[in-house]
Amino acid sequence: MASDDVTTASPADRHRRVAGSFEALAVGADPEAWDAPAPVEGWTARDVVRHLTTWFPGFLAGGSDIVLLAGPSVDDDPVEAWRVHAAQVQAVLDDPQTAERMFRNPHTGDLPLADAIDRFYTADVFMHSWDLATATGQAPGLDEAYAAQLLAGMAPLDEMLRASGQYGPRIVVPEDATTEQRLAGFIGRDPFWTAPDGASA
Repeated sequence: MASDDVTTASPADRHRRVAGSFEALAVGADPEAWDAPAPVEGWTARDVVRHLTTWFPGFLAGGSDIVLLAGPSVDDDPVEAWRVHAAQVQAVLDDPQTAERMFRNPHTGDLPLADAIDRFYTADVFMHSWDLATATGQAPGLDEAYAAQLLAGMAPLDEMLRASGQYGPRIVVPEDATTEQRLAGFIGRDPFWTAPDGASA
């Protein structure tokens, strides 16, 4: 049975909800907003989708025998590119045999495949949802409990994460900042970022 709580959901159910929320943001984006600046320096809204659909197939293939097929070009149709990609990941997680598979990678060690997808990919989709929403002028609406869980898990690894280059310098946020804003600040985003003047979003 699927859990209504993202923090306690199975890897398959958590991906279904997180990827579904990302898709809703993609569908809700004005077509002209795809080339608007994103809060990641040098990225546009389209590049947020490009990032997620390009880094993960290689990561997955590097530790398992799973090959994700390329969907439509993000340049031609970012929404459909996301749908095709996310559907393939969901199919892997929904496969009963996934629980029996291992992900073996010298950089991560050996992990159950579903856990590896959950830890390294689904969490990334969740955090990049903030980027896509902000770039396209939508409310991120991140799940507060899951944001808090991720923040609590990453905080002790602050120095290591910073050294890895995965995140930019931490942004200090006000004491009354929301969990969503604190998570954005932790991963190097200005939680109060707005598109530059003259940019469409």
